[in-house]
Amino acid sequence: MKQAGLVTFLMFVLGVLTRASATNSIARIWDERAIAAIRSDTPHPPAQARNLFSLSVCMYDAWAAYDPLAVGYIYQGKHTATNLVAARDEAISYAAYRMLTERHVYSRTASNTLVLDKLQMASLGYDTNNFSLDTATPAGVGNSVYAAVSAWFINDGARQTNGTPFPLANPPVAYPDYPTNQGGYVSVNPALITGIPGDTNVVDVNRWQPLAITNSVDQNGFPAGLIQKFLGAQWLGVRPFALTRTNPTVPWINPGNYPHLRGIGDAQFRSEVVDIIRRSSELTSDDGVLLDISPGAFGNNTLGTNDGTGHPTNPFTGQPYASNLVKRGDFARVLAEFWADGPSSETPPGHWNVIANGVADNTNFVKRIGGTGPVVDDMEWDVKAYLVVNAAVHDAACAAWSLKRYYDGGRPIEYIRFMADRGQSSLPSGPSYNAFGLPLVTNLIELVTSNTAAPGGRHEGLPVDAVVILAWPGQPQDPTNQHSGAKWMLPSNWLPYQKANFVTPAFPGYISGHSTFSRSAAEALADLTGSPYFPGGMGIFTCHSNAFLSFEKGPSQDVELQWGTYFDAADQAGLSRLWGGIHVSVDDLTGRIVGSQCGQSAWALAQKYFDGSITTTPILLTTRLLDPGQCELQFNTVRGFYYNLQFTPDLSQPFTNDPTGFALAFEPSMVRTDSFAGLKRFFRAVSTFRP
Repeated sequence: MKQAGLVTFLMFVLGVLTRASATNSIARIWDERAIAAIRSDTPHPPAQARNLFSLSVCMYDAWAAYDPLAVGYIYQGKHTATNLVAARDEAISYAAYRMLTERHVYSRTASNTLVLDKLQMASLGYDTNNFSLDTATPAGVGNSVYAAVSAWFINDGARQTNGTPFPLANPPVAYPDYPTNQGGYVSVNPALITGIPGDTNVVDVNRWQPLAITNSVDQNGFPAGLIQKFLGAQWLGVRPFALTRTNPTVPWINPGNYPHLRGIGDAQFRSEVVDIIRRSSELTSDDGVLLDISPGAFGNNTLGTNDGTGHPTNPFTGQPYASNLVKRGDFARVLAEFWADGPSSETPPGHWNVIANGVADNTNFVKRIGGTGPVVDDMEWDVKAYLVVNAAVHDAACAAWSLKRYYDGGRPIEYIRFMADRGQSSLPSGPSYNAFGLPLVTNLIELVTSNTAAPGGRHEGLPVDAVVILAWPGQPQDPTNQHSGAKWMLPSNWLPYQKANFVTPAFPGYISGHSTFSRSAAEALADLTGSPYFPGGMGIFTCHSNAFLSFEKGPSQDVELQWGTYFDAADQAGLSRLWGGIHVSVDDLTGRIVGSQCGQSAWALAQKYFDGSITTTPILLTTRLLDPGQCELQFNTVRGFYYNLQFTPDLSQPFTNDPTGFALAFEPSMVRTDSFAGLKRFFRAVSTFRP
């Protein structure tokens, strides 16, 4: 996406947003500072989701420290001030600034980003050298909040401190995986060299194959190394916000395995590969095919499907949505780039912060938490909105990347080139037959004959008996003035709709991060605002002709993206990865389902902090006798995740009842405490046990 398009992305809701004013809340100022930093950094979606969530916890906890009802997520101290607004601004700023600078030392652009962080603090009138922890002062509250939140996240499994920060390393090393002798990821497949047609080195086509890309760069143009390494492989073990599991070696949410070639789901696997090739053939406006992308005709899908035929009416106007006919090839290419994490992108977690900010700025929107109750001020709305949205996208990262690590699913470039290298699988008596080959589909995947290869033939110049596909052939020589269209080509040369020196992100495909992030945030926004619809019933972003695309010239005409609901926008984010050749359908649709659970559970838990009921939420405990001398205790905390503790009971001091009134026996049992306070009293009681 061109930078100008991203800069104006904030104006997409209804196409006419109230621009951010000089009276933005302090939370909004720091959120936008974080988003700006992401745009200039090497994309790392799960790490950036974690950073946004950590920032949001800092800001919410600093705000809640001065609220009589709300409970902080990590820091739960309570304080007073004569000037509440000024105290909150100062406390939030110190907590936010310290968290951002802690994380930005791992940024590829740390030398510039850290300076801009400091300038932001100075512009607000705060002393960056004030490290006081005196909670009688707002700065001390902010610094104390940061210290607690930082300590909490340091040991969350992301391996932040195992990296090498700036200036000790330039560029810094961020979030490394475990060493291979400690369980670090090792690919079963050797690298696919994207510049060489075909691939004959795949050990298991159903597993991810890293790419070897000459002059490889990330989305912002930074050198990325010749052979891809699994980015975020350790996120299987990163602690989420609201998700729970009892086994740390399995995904947080497990929808089951994906289809395998020549295995369970073989027919679906082949169908989805054909779908990607078909979508690649649609990346041209030259065919003249039109598509109505109005919310009245496109979207309103059942969760996990593309069965929608639009919304009957706009609920805010009571009128049908107007038709919005565009060339399919323009829509497909625009959609692929719009959500592509391209240059200067906020990555999907940041995208949804921008969307949330756009909703808050819309003149049709009234700020009521959950869509009910009193109208809240900008500060309260912002700190709560950021906590909910960023908790949702952080949980989405934990859920999606745990599945990527657990199942190790492949990508379309691997699938298509592997099958193409083997031939066709439809005609056993025909040329180039192989059971692992591509299915033949008229006008899409065909065999070349002597007639079709002849001058003027549909496959002119291509080898006789070869399997060929109609697809986007890659970037043109002059992307500013040319577009590639769709052409008959050898599938062993196929590339996704991406830049030739980027190709595909450096992690497995199943499930789609875009789909999971987007649906989780859409659920969070729908719950937070009390409606799935954008304010006014429609969100809009206009992509101008011949000025929007960066892979090639286009679109051929203006394309106005339109969404009725947050879910429609999220579904289009998932679809963009299919037209972009990054994912197959199962990655997208499963990601939507997983993301929905992440968003809903994040909202359900966040509300308990907002209204203070988290302090009386029951906590489930399980005890299990391991052997005559060992006991295991498992409990889910108020923050939603599980702990397992093993200890040796001191049988000389039998323990049967805690002061809270629940029973604990050293045998299999299930018990409940009354609250977080009860759990703390329980641990004081069991502290008489020998560790």
